[in-house]
Amino acid sequence: MGSTAVPTRASTPGATAAPTVTISPLPGTRDASPSTQISFLGVAANEIRNVSVIGSRSGVHSGQLRSYESAPGASFLPSKPFVEGEQVRVSALIGSSAGARKVTSAFTVARHDYAYRFRPLPKPGPPRPGTFQSFVSAPSLQAPLVSVTADSAGASSGDIFLAPRHTGAQGPMIIDSAGQLVWFKPLSNNEGAMDFKVSSYEGKPVLLWWQGSNAPLAQLGLGFGVDEIYDSSYHQVAQIHAGNGYWADLHEVQITPHGSAFITADTLVRADLSPIGGYREGALADGVVQEIDIKTGLVMFEWHAWGHVALGDSFTRSTSPTNPWDWFHVNSISLGPNDDMLISARNTWTVYDVSLATGAVLWRLGGKKPSFRMGSGTDTAWQHNARWQPDHTITIFDDGATPKEHSQSRVIRERIDWKSRSVSLVGRDVHTPTLLAGSQGNDQVLPNGDSFVGWGAEPYFSEFSPSGQLLYDGHLQAPAQSYRAYRFPWTATPAEPPSIAAKAMGPGAETVYASWNGATEVAQWRVLAGSSPSSMTPLATAAKSGFETAIPVSSSAGWFAVQAIGASGEVLAGSQTIRG
Repeated sequence: MGSTAVPTRASTPGATAAPTVTISPLPGTRDASPSTQISFLGVAANEIRNVSVIGSRSGVHSGQLRSYESAPGASFLPSKPFVEGEQVRVSALIGSSAGARKVTSAFTVARHDYAYRFRPLPKPGPPRPGTFQSFVSAPSLQAPLVSVTADSAGASSGDIFLAPRHTGAQGPMIIDSAGQLVWFKPLSNNEGAMDFKVSSYEGKPVLLWWQGSNAPLAQLGLGFGVDEIYDSSYHQVAQIHAGNGYWADLHEVQITPHGSAFITADTLVRADLSPIGGYREGALADGVVQEIDIKTGLVMFEWHAWGHVALGDSFTRSTSPTNPWDWFHVNSISLGPNDDMLISARNTWTVYDVSLATGAVLWRLGGKKPSFRMGSGTDTAWQHNARWQPDHTITIFDDGATPKEHSQSRVIRERIDWKSRSVSLVGRDVHTPTLLAGSQGNDQVLPNGDSFVGWGAEPYFSEFSPSGQLLYDGHLQAPAQSYRAYRFPWTATPAEPPSIAAKAMGPGAETVYASWNGATEVAQWRVLAGSSPSSMTPLATAAKSGFETAIPVSSSAGWFAVQAIGASGEVLAGSQTIRG
């Protein structure tokens, strides 16, 4: 899937030495949630003792420790919330009794922004004619139309994963290389889906996406929702909720091999912005990264941009004392091989390498304070989706707008020369005709080295060879767009039965329509007919053709059903029986 090794976040204590432990909220955090838990990561729960949590206003906090399932550690859950604006001191004894040591931390609790109110958005109307497809056998399913304009023999195999929005038909969607629908989950008018992809959970392939409210999405470019995990029968197996009183943000969710997930979140707080020319009592939208223990929902790790990055590094400015200033805007996380993570921040034009042990920024690509000499073509503007690659290069989707800084959006690959402390451009993909995406976008490096690119606010998705040759190109119908686009192999058998409809075409003539939302293994459809539901016999067989197959039959039978047939002739499932 083009990803690098993920750190295990595990610790193996010695016989007498106390293990290394990471405490969250991280030391120096300036805007922790009043309902925060205290996370101790890297040490078994039975080696965390004498936990002391004292607020400067709220006093001593009692609580309980709860263990993580995915890694050594535990969260201390205070029995009462903290007070906004107070300082909190934390201490504990860590390790076995023979080698225990005291660890300490301190952080500040946020003053929440209560002035901002989300304005309800008008509900989108029905999809515009020509922008969606409908099906006789599944009349409630109206999926966005897709056009494929290039599909060379050299393009990769696998299905394409989109999450269309800005259309009356929106939700996670799978299509095949020909642009034919495989699966669509329509969402309500008040919901959106983002970052739809294949991942792995408990050793099995799963579907993973963010789902949440459209109102914050449109007004701030942020999201307030949850992350969904579905299995290959399209049933929900888990949800990932942000912890400490936050909602999961739309920009990123990544499941680790050991059963945790890294997600983004956002918090709206009050802050003194006068040192950088803003309001003394200003509103700030801060970016948060959390690691969540999926089984328990506990927060294992939490990083806040404010306190680790200077507000003055932003290329945006606070313009109102009530509208939150989105100064950072975290939009991707990429876990590295050295207990680190890359964080892309759109509004500082910077990619940060952050220590997972301490939360410290180790180095920066681009922006106002790069750690390296940036070579020609390596600077970005409003970028997204910074990813470590197996060859230790970094790929970035460089939007270049909005506002406009570049003439076109591009995917770039950069290499760091650690000896010379310089960065060089080693690859670049652009679309013809030119596309300039004002937001969103991603680059997925496929196993064969090709790049699969989602163009974000532009409704296109493309595949490029390692040399930059366009191999595949498709698009949604404007104004639809998809935050990211991916290509993955996917095999699924829906738990729900196939759908069927029949239309009389004349005396003794019927057309039977068959579909099975999400099925990938159907080779043929078999039509059964009979004078009653208990007397059904095979009538006709037809090769599967697209999402819905229309099968003309000659029969005066009053009842029909269909069976989905696999490549080896096996019956995969049958539909209900309907009257013709």
